[in-house]
Amino acid sequence: MSAPPPTPRRPRRLGWPQRVFSQVLLIQLAIATGVTVLATGLFLAPLSAQLDDEAMHRALAIAQSAAAQPQITASLLATAPAAGGPVQSAAERIRRSTGAEYVVVMDRRGVRWSHPDTGRIGKVVSTDPSEALAGGEVVGIDSGTLGRSARGKVPLRDGSGHIVGAVSVGIAYDSVRARLLAAIPGLLAYAGGALAVGALAAWLISRRIQRQTHDLAFSDISALLAEREAMLHSIREGVVALDRTGRIRLLNDEAQRLLGLGPDAAGRPLDEVLGPGRTTDVLTGRVVGDDLLTVRGSRVLLANRMPTADGGAVATLRDRTELEHLGRELDSTRGLIDALRAQDHEHANRLHTLLGLLELEMHEDAMEFVTEVVGGHRATAEQVTEKVHDPLLAALLVGKATVAAERGVALRIASGTLLPDRLVDARGLVTVVGNLVDNALDAAAGSNGAVIEVGLRTDGRTVVLRVRDSGPGVPPEHHESIFTEGWSTKELPAHGKRGLGLALVRRLAERQGGSATVDSAAEGGAEFTVVLPEALAEPNLTAAARPEPSIVGEVQ
Repeated sequence: MSAPPPTPRRPRRLGWPQRVFSQVLLIQLAIATGVTVLATGLFLAPLSAQLDDEAMHRALAIAQSAAAQPQITASLLATAPAAGGPVQSAAERIRRSTGAEYVVVMDRRGVRWSHPDTGRIGKVVSTDPSEALAGGEVVGIDSGTLGRSARGKVPLRDGSGHIVGAVSVGIAYDSVRARLLAAIPGLLAYAGGALAVGALAAWLISRRIQRQTHDLAFSDISALLAEREAMLHSIREGVVALDRTGRIRLLNDEAQRLLGLGPDAAGRPLDEVLGPGRTTDVLTGRVVGDDLLTVRGSRVLLANRMPTADGGAVATLRDRTELEHLGRELDSTRGLIDALRAQDHEHANRLHTLLGLLELEMHEDAMEFVTEVVGGHRATAEQVTEKVHDPLLAALLVGKATVAAERGVALRIASGTLLPDRLVDARGLVTVVGNLVDNALDAAAGSNGAVIEVGLRTDGRTVVLRVRDSGPGVPPEHHESIFTEGWSTKELPAHGKRGLGLALVRRLAERQGGSATVDSAAEGGAEFTVVLPEALAEPNLTAAARPEPSIVGEVQ
């Protein structure tokens, strides 16, 4: 079976080039050529008219000069037209001296008395002489027996002023055209030089555009732009592009959501839009590193920044809030499991002790033992609920006391503590207390006489929280940096990075118009103080009318 004949290849047609370099170069060359041709045409058109006008006035001046000579008038009246006559001799002398093409003297009938071609003497002129014979002066470009010429005609008068004839002078138009053509080479040289400079500039500009566009076609650039816009606004990571001055070039939808910005943020400086803070420092590159943690509002963000060749940068943002919440819950669950394991062991020991007392029939000692164990837990719960009336915060402190006891740390409520059940944002205060107690517990564990003291007092509607521990304390040079996102003295947990709890504490306090500070305790260790203005509702405000609580959760 024979193979099918090959498909004939269609000839490739020359069309508009696709590369940006070629298109820009051709467009600029076309513009430069068009401008050169237009400028040349605009120069040549008035030059040609000017040369024609000069030729016509020169012919008129020669005719006037010839008509002013009295011997020509006298010879015209006294002799007959002849090739060797005085009129012909005078006219030829004028023609040769002025370089004119012809000098024709005619009588009132239009009969020639002079002409360069002597055979035409005595014959009527080929053009209408009536206007000159009527006393007018005529200039123009005419076609006569000697071809196309610039002509000037004037009347010829006798001594008394009567018109006896006319003088017609012509300058060959070829001489005018020759002057024009003589000027063209110089003009074209200038035009060619301008075109060469324009072509060189067009080539340089096109090369620069080629490097900047990576030699792509305009259609490719348009498609890439459309694809970029679709991709940026569809991905679930925030993307922020900055120029070399720190101004926002683009901001996708996810970045607007994570940073709490509107679409009008594009084109404005990042420092102006976000304000001072760690998020701004990370995005602008003042803080460098990979997978940098920062807090924006109630969100925990993971930021990475990549510089670009033009001095700007592209930063990506990922929302780690849910992941941090899950990590916190994992840590809490692990801590709870450890506490339950310890409690199970302790509970088994107590049951064995109680069983031994019962087997030894030491019933009174068994009753005292049970009363002592139960009473200790009851005393702690009663002590907390007596001074802290908010159920969420009281439950947190009771639970933290149990965990602290398992780790060998005593958690006590400071004297003078009294918190009514009128909290505006109970969950927000739970976040603050939980983070501070956890940090204090980590610091105090293992120290001599390990203790944590929590104090809550009110001043009008302001709540002042103090958490003191017996740990090593915080060096004075770190009193501010300890509230920075990512700063921590703890070991890295399994789920990610630390250094967010205290940052969230300060952020929540400042969002309510308060403050969070740390200082050295008088007995040693660290003492954290959080002031929360307007944290209590008015006494007559019902629970149903209170504002919605914050959704910020505990983050280790």
